[in-house]
Amino acid sequence: MKRFMRGFLTFGAVAGLAIGLIAGPLAKPARADGEHFVLISHAPDSDSWWNTIKNAIKEAGRDLKVTVDYRNPPNGDLADMARLVEQATAANPNGIIVTIADFGVLKGPIAAAVKKGIPVVTINSGTAQQSAELGALMHVGQPEYDAGLAAGKRAKEAGVKSFLCVNHFITNPASVDRCRGFADGVGVPLGNQMLDSGIDPTEVENKVTAYLRANPNTNGVLALGPNSAAPTIRALEKLKLNGKLFFGTFDLSPEIAAGIKSGTIAFAIDQQPYLQGYLPVVVLTLYHRYGVLPGNNINSGPGFITKENIATVEKLAGEYR
Repeated sequence: MKRFMRGFLTFGAVAGLAIGLIAGPLAKPARADGEHFVLISHAPDSDSWWNTIKNAIKEAGRDLKVTVDYRNPPNGDLADMARLVEQATAANPNGIIVTIADFGVLKGPIAAAVKKGIPVVTINSGTAQQSAELGALMHVGQPEYDAGLAAGKRAKEAGVKSFLCVNHFITNPASVDRCRGFADGVGVPLGNQMLDSGIDPTEVENKVTAYLRANPNTNGVLALGPNSAAPTIRALEKLKLNGKLFFGTFDLSPEIAAGIKSGTIAFAIDQQPYLQGYLPVVVLTLYHRYGVLPGNNINSGPGFITKENIATVEKLAGEYR
């Protein structure tokens, strides 16, 4: 069954892309297989959300007969990430897949890879405009401001007027875009409601607890992923506010799935990380072998996971969702 699913996913991904494939700049003559790609993310080792992307590049590598290495700064330090991009460039892989966690920090290393002639696909963080400015082939990801805006509109419909946005990666502009979009959706200016929580679970829980105690009129909370959602759940439980505040989050984890089922969390925004890992490998492989390239960037999200569809989604969590 797994082999069948892998084959089906490969066929579906390639067939779907083929609809929009156009002739790009002709790539260098390539082997029938055996290409080497490197995916570099900004995520610290503690961020379990990236396990789905790791699984996606592993399966894409097996299906397409290519090698895809995953590299990341263990503590999420962006200067370390920039060095990883430089090291990958020096090794001359057949392609680089990279997040634009901070355009200013990563602009030089990514542009240097492009200038050297290494095909680059950007994913996850950053925007399609930034990707194009860097000279990347395309961007695969979720428009973060739009996702936050959609979440904020849902919160406004539920009566949210005062909210907390728990930002565990405040140095990443995409995280700020999520909070800013949410504020615009609710219809209030973004100010001190955006909490710089860090990623230490105890610290996140303590900061959320302190904020809610100091701001008792808060009636909505947005977390930006598992690193902030799980400690926020614990804070709400200790304050006996679980289920009483409108609580939405980005991304998925076992704790988030349980929160949706219990009614603590109204929704999780799914940016479909499997697509962010799998499709860039397909794009780079086809580009390297045949010189073809999709004519557009790929928006992998947003989608909303709620009580209505969580039973289906949670079976695939951490592997395909």
